[in-house]
Amino acid sequence: MAKNVIAKNKRVILVSGMSGAGKSTATRFLEDMGYHVIDNFPVQLVTLLVDMIETSTDPRYSYLALSTTAQDFAAFLRGLKGQNIEVQVLFLEASDSVLLHRYKSTRRMHPLLLINTANTLEEAIAVERQMFARNINNSFITIDTSFLSEKEFRRKIEQYFSKSSVPTFSLSFVSFGYKFGVPMDADLMVDVRFLPNPFWVVALRPFSGNDKEVYDYVMEKQETKEFLDRLLAFTDYAFAQYVKEGKNHFTVAIGCTGGQHRSVAITNFLYDHYKTQYNCYKEHRDEKEWIRE
Repeated sequence: MAKNVIAKNKRVILVSGMSGAGKSTATRFLEDMGYHVIDNFPVQLVTLLVDMIETSTDPRYSYLALSTTAQDFAAFLRGLKGQNIEVQVLFLEASDSVLLHRYKSTRRMHPLLLINTANTLEEAIAVERQMFARNINNSFITIDTSFLSEKEFRRKIEQYFSKSSVPTFSLSFVSFGYKFGVPMDADLMVDVRFLPNPFWVVALRPFSGNDKEVYDYVMEKQETKEFLDRLLAFTDYAFAQYVKEGKNHFTVAIGCTGGQHRSVAITNFLYDHYKTQYNCYKEHRDEKEWIRE
C-alpha cells in the first residue's frame, strides 16, 4: 500500500523518435526544466528501474525523462505500462529530407549504420520508420522538428511538460500553407482552400487573418458559417472522446494555399472557441514566410 502512495505523483517522459529529429535537444530542455534525464538505459533492467521509481524517495525519480532508440522503444513501452507511474511519450519526427540534411551537415553516423542494420543513410531512415510504425499510438505527444527553431522547440516542450501543471487534455491549432508543406505532427488536418480567398481582393492581399479586415471577410461568408457548423459538431464530439481515452494533447492543422489568410482566420476562430474549455495553443507557421516573399 505504501508503495502506491509513494508512486502517485511520479512522472516519466519516454523520449523517442527518429534519429536526428532532436532527442538530445529535447532531453536538454527537459533537464533545464528540472527533469532527471537518463539516456541509453539498458532495456533489460526496466523492471528494476520501475521498482526504483515507485519506491524511491529520491526527488530525482519524481520527474524522470528517459531517452530511448527505435530498437528498445517497444520494450520500454511494455515495461512501463500498467505501473503506478504517470507515463507520457514524447515522439520526435522530421521529414526524410531534413534528416538527410542534418546527418550530412553534421557528418554523424546514423545508429542503424553503426550496427550494420542498414547499408545507406536513406535505408537507415526507412528501416527506422518501419520499426516505429508498429508501435505508434495517438496518445503520444508528437513534435515535428522539421521547421522548428530552437526557441520554438523549447516553447513546445515547456508547454507540454511543465512540472508546475498537472497534465490535462490540451489543443494546438496550427495554420499552415500547403505550398510550404504539411505539418507532419498533425493529428487532424483541415483543408480550407475551398473557402472564398481574400488573396483575390487586392485591398486585403497584403494583410493576414490576424487583421480584422481579413478575419471578417472570411468569417462573414456563408460557406464559412456552414463549414464551421459542421466542423464544430465533429470536433466537439471528438475532443470529448479523446479526453475519455486519456489522450494528453491533440494538434489540429488548418491549411490554405499560402498560410496567410483563410487558415490563419479559422485557426484564430478555433482557438478562441475552445480556449475556455481546454488548455489551448495556437501557431501561425507560415504567415511570416508568405510576407517575406
